[in-house]
Amino acid sequence: MPFNVLRRGVMQAGAGVALASLVGGVAKPARADDISGATGTFDDNTVIQIARRLAGASYHAPDQHLPSAVDNLNFDQYRGIAYRPERALWAGDSLAFDVEFFPRGFLYRPRIEIYEVKDGQAAPVPYSPDLFTYADPTLRTSDTLGFAGLRLRTAINTPTVMEEFCVFLGASYFRAVGKGQIYGLSARGFANGTGDPKGEEFALFRAFWLEKPQPGVQSVVVHALLDSPSLTGAFRFTIRPGDTTVFDVQSTLFPRTTIEQSGVATQTGMFYFDANDRNHIDDWRPAAHDSEALQMWTGADQQLFRPLRNPLDLQMSAFSDISPRGFGLMQRRRAFHAFEDLALHYEKRPSLWIEPIGDWGAGWVDLVEIPTPNEVNDNIVAFWRPKEPMRAGREYSYTYRMYWGWDVPFPTPLARIGATRVGAATDNSDARFFAIDFLGTPFDHLPKDTHFHVTPKASAGSVRNVVVEPNPEINGWRTTFEFVPGDAKVADLSCVLETDSGPVSEQWLYRWTP
Repeated sequence: MPFNVLRRGVMQAGAGVALASLVGGVAKPARADDISGATGTFDDNTVIQIARRLAGASYHAPDQHLPSAVDNLNFDQYRGIAYRPERALWAGDSLAFDVEFFPRGFLYRPRIEIYEVKDGQAAPVPYSPDLFTYADPTLRTSDTLGFAGLRLRTAINTPTVMEEFCVFLGASYFRAVGKGQIYGLSARGFANGTGDPKGEEFALFRAFWLEKPQPGVQSVVVHALLDSPSLTGAFRFTIRPGDTTVFDVQSTLFPRTTIEQSGVATQTGMFYFDANDRNHIDDWRPAAHDSEALQMWTGADQQLFRPLRNPLDLQMSAFSDISPRGFGLMQRRRAFHAFEDLALHYEKRPSLWIEPIGDWGAGWVDLVEIPTPNEVNDNIVAFWRPKEPMRAGREYSYTYRMYWGWDVPFPTPLARIGATRVGAATDNSDARFFAIDFLGTPFDHLPKDTHFHVTPKASAGSVRNVVVEPNPEINGWRTTFEFVPGDAKVADLSCVLETDSGPVSEQWLYRWTP
């Protein structure tokens, strides 16, 4: 079992499982046969019908009971239980994909039901303890434990060599990579109450249906049933691995209760430090993060770039929009020397771009930044929050495309933010010095004598000493300025590179806190 699946994944998914267990802890455990309609005839409406039916009933948590032999596994013990590759689902069938499964235990206690769909019929994937090898033989138990999650494999990097590229494990978390990448940020099926002092509810993918692909087909379809005390949901993922791994997601949500703080197309990542924010961090590396910024393409055709921070206090930002064209947590730094980490290779972590399909109406792209003392904890969350609450008894459908890859999937004629650097001003005041680099397409064709200017704005405090100058090292331009906070406790800053004809760059946004 690859360590990088578990390093921070156990923290984020395990926390979700623990909280889901808490909110559902008084409920009667449900077993596979309680999911009426899970087996037999199957089509694209089957999981929707199951979710709709479950939403009309009280919530029952899935089975979390484990026999004593595996009831209190630690990390190393859990990692020592490994799936046998030769026993993978569809192994030996000459298909583009096969599937391996995770054992239950450690932080992954709920029994997740998994079915295979062949020729329009769904049947359970059989469990056997012989599907796994055990570094500690005493952990092998004859009980029919079932599975905790799954990983998809394909020959993504080397022909004929099957490698995992996607994992569904813990609460409603899943993650994927493109060719040549390693795991970084994760996605979630749904978020409810993220950042709320009252606590967050973590929904759970409690069942999966895996459609067996035809020979030669380079995509695989996974259906998932979402469940929580507040809602149920049906998801259909059509997954196409490659240089960029693409998910086509069709989701239908059925609230059991009114949900005020819903999160659609949720992403979760880690930002520890970089040149824009390394306060109180004594580390030998230049940076450490899965994602460096939230990028947005608004319904009004604005392209926004918001560098992330590791604040001292929880920060919540909301970016109002109507019919967004896309958003995502992005990792633009792709040089090894940006991180200098031979073990963790942050430069190989994927960006994740969400492209809404259809009109999502009015709402907000929410960004939650949580303080973290290290790089173990995922502390960044971004999602779409609809303007109107989700009402009990109604149905909500969201279709979107997810791009796990090296960058956004669309070209842009605008200059892009190459770096954000922040430090102390030279006059020993409380002012902060900002240096922002712009690079990209405009500088390849605009006349050399083009006049560029920047007018930084601040919601509080003041800006002084603005300079705009060429940066020949990147064939781009740099602006520097000083921000004087005064008595401000928080300030939102923004700027855009312009010529006399108008903006030529995406808009830079920043949240300053002491």
